Amino acid sequence: MEENNSIITLTDDSGRDADFDLVCTFDYENRKFAAMFPIEPVEGVADDEVVILEIVKDGENEILAPIENEILLDEVFNEFMEIFEDMADGDEEEE
Repeated sequence: MEENNSIITLTDDSGRDADFDLVCTFDYENRKFAAMFPIEPVEGVADDEVVILEIVKDGENEILAPIENEILLDEVFNEFMEIFEDMADGDEEEE
């Protein structure tokens, strides 16, 4: 897992840009995923909702793609929650 805490801009199908705080990237079943929170309100995404996208190769570039399989999305979300809880526990130990 890599902690990033950087801002990325995503463009939806309608051409609207939205900024997200990239919390971390992580591997699950030999695939790579990115977890992020919206910085400003985004239609269809609650303020406290995490957005998880798959990082896939597109030629020589990497792109973020939605996870279409509901079962995989649930599994990846659960993996993220474990990672996120570990990150939060680590922050508490540093205080």
